[in-house]
Amino acid sequence: MTTILYGIRNCDTVKKARDWLDREGIAYEFHDYKLKGIDAGLLKAWCKEFGWERILNRAGTTFRKLPEPEKQNLDSGKAAKLMLAQPTMIKRPIIDTGSRRIVGFSPQLYGEAFGKH
Repeated sequence: MTTILYGIRNCDTVKKARDWLDREGIAYEFHDYKLKGIDAGLLKAWCKEFGWERILNRAGTTFRKLPEPEKQNLDSGKAAKLMLAQPTMIKRPIIDTGSRRIVGFSPQLYGEAFGKH
């Protein structure tokens, strides 16, 4: 399976992850949320694996600009609807190696996942 890096092109953390992968010579496909959106089944699987609280990017501009009522009483269903409607609310990057998924960028975790210590 091809390694897939999910994120948005202009995100600084995604840029760090892409730079790391490029430096280490690891081939990957880049899936840009802004251009391609996100599959509902995949988002559901991530939320099940990591918890919707970790997948929803509350620190991002898109979430912060939401009207207060939309930010209140969040649960998995409401969070999933928000992320599907505006995929930039999904935490980034998320990398899928085929056997493992990592949320966020960590050189240590990436090194462990790809055997690069």
